[in-house]
Amino acid sequence: MLEPMTSLFDFSASSIAALAQADAARALAEDVGTGDLTAALVDPQRQATARVLAREAAVICGAPWAEAALRQIAPDAHITWHVPEGGRCAVDQVVLEVRATARALLTAERTALNFLQLLSAVATKTALYVDTVKGTKAQIVDTRKTLPGLRLAQKYAVKCGGGTNHRIGLYDAILIKENHIAAAGGVRAVLKATEALAAQARFIEIEVETLVQLEEALDCGARMVLLDNMSLPTLREAVRLNAGRAVLEISGGVTLDGLRALAETGVDRISIGTLTKDVKATDFSMRLQETAA
Repeated sequence: MLEPMTSLFDFSASSIAALAQADAARALAEDVGTGDLTAALVDPQRQATARVLAREAAVICGAPWAEAALRQIAPDAHITWHVPEGGRCAVDQVVLEVRATARALLTAERTALNFLQLLSAVATKTALYVDTVKGTKAQIVDTRKTLPGLRLAQKYAVKCGGGTNHRIGLYDAILIKENHIAAAGGVRAVLKATEALAAQARFIEIEVETLVQLEEALDCGARMVLLDNMSLPTLREAVRLNAGRAVLEISGGVTLDGLRALAETGVDRISIGTLTKDVKATDFSMRLQETAA
């Protein structure tokens, strides 16, 4: 059995810093390998200042990863952020300035920007969804549909955008889906089986597809229920039947256009895989401003 990277990742500053260092080291090893052949054309003593500009409005996220990439190549780099982590930037705004050797800046550039563009994209998209449901009780929740090896980074970005993290992986919570129900012999049987594992799970959630299944799950003591691909009238009836007994979450086929209507049904959570799965990277560019031997 594989050991999880962490079972209780708390997203504290120290945990994020350690995660960013590990992710950056892996990414730099992938990109730089035995050495940057092109940067080797530049005088190793030449100093430069680089500015990173946002080419579109965004929520900035990924500073720990960008800094880790820069400092692993240039430990003495002088780094100044003009937009804080979680802050919003405008088109063509300078978000970051770095002073280091030109060779180091050239080598670290792509890795630093890769993290910044990915994580800012996730945070920006999450913020848009969170803003759309503002005024309702619904929380915007992520899923396990993440880039392999970057799940924790992407879930951190969801938090930066104002969203809520679902389970980290298969090991920290129980989410019972239709195939689990079928394999275990029904709703009652599978919920009974959770009793032996309840102490190991942060939460236990069961997916239902009909109101009949919802009532059965509630009668069996379910305290968190995932309502899968239900129509708006059915969702409203599910909220009425639930009467506050369980946390209700919507999943499946959620789009931005229909998001507000889903939130207004009165559910507690809306989980959205596209926050981390279908990500269009935020456009950033790095420009060297000056060089001096």
